Amino acid sequence: MGDNQNLLAEQRRALILEEVRRRGGARVNELTRRLNVSDMTVRRDLDALARQGVLEKVHGGAVPVPGASTHEPGFEAKSSLEQDAKEDIARAAAAMAVPGGAIALSGGTTTYALARCLLDVPDLTVVTNSLRVADVFHTAQRADASRGGRPGAATVVLTGGVRTPSDSLVGPVADAAIGSLHFDVLFLGVHGISAEAGLSTPNLAEAETNRRLVRSARRVVVVADHTKWGTVGLSSFASLAEVDTLVTDGGMPERTRAEVREALPELDLVVADGGPAEQGRSLGGDGREARP
Repeated sequence: MGDNQNLLAEQRRALILEEVRRRGGARVNELTRRLNVSDMTVRRDLDALARQGVLEKVHGGAVPVPGASTHEPGFEAKSSLEQDAKEDIARAAAAMAVPGGAIALSGGTTTYALARCLLDVPDLTVVTNSLRVADVFHTAQRADASRGGRPGAATVVLTGGVRTPSDSLVGPVADAAIGSLHFDVLFLGVHGISAEAGLSTPNLAEAETNRRLVRSARRVVVVADHTKWGTVGLSSFASLAEVDTLVTDGGMPERTRAEVREALPELDLVVADGGPAEQGRSLGGDGREARP
């Protein structure tokens, strides 16, 4: 069986780590079938991940390392995970953006998908610390300019800062810029989310920048696919009580949804099912929910 050339090593290893964490372990032969790569390739990947300390090799496969909370895959690696779920979530969340509103988008692959869905919402002011998100809007605006311009194009405010592996800008410069602003809705991507730890990230500087984003927003909308539930990063930056809306996908077990609703009755849980965006909720200018 030949190696799958469509995946970079970093992407492949992120998929392996996700599978090991999701299932509590994985065998080499299972990973070779799923990834369509050779046995030797999988073993090299497991060796590399074991050296990083994010999993433990055992006979015939690998198991997760309890508390391995500092590994942060790059943007390209994460973008290959749960793509359909992220698109569903993005469409549902985009229905919450109101024309003329001031919104913020954090870094992450789900907010990147969301940015593409927001291009047709007129007169938005978009604050972001994501180079990838900003590029979505800038690329669209250059294309519009070549065709004579388009009224209602978004105004994009990109913070400065230090670049993370996920192409977010963090640190004192980003924190100062965000702290001086106020926006109606924050669309927030997360590394991990749990009832106990709340929202978390493996990057300490990103945790502080995310805290500033949360403090500057009137409403906080978390966009997170079901695999993020139960994952805990090194640093927590917000409790679930600080979240107004959680948009996730249908992969979240109904038992988990029930637990979330029971523990956090004020949290608006939106499960994106891949249907039309009009099925989502929109957040009006006064911050209250309104049906489209």
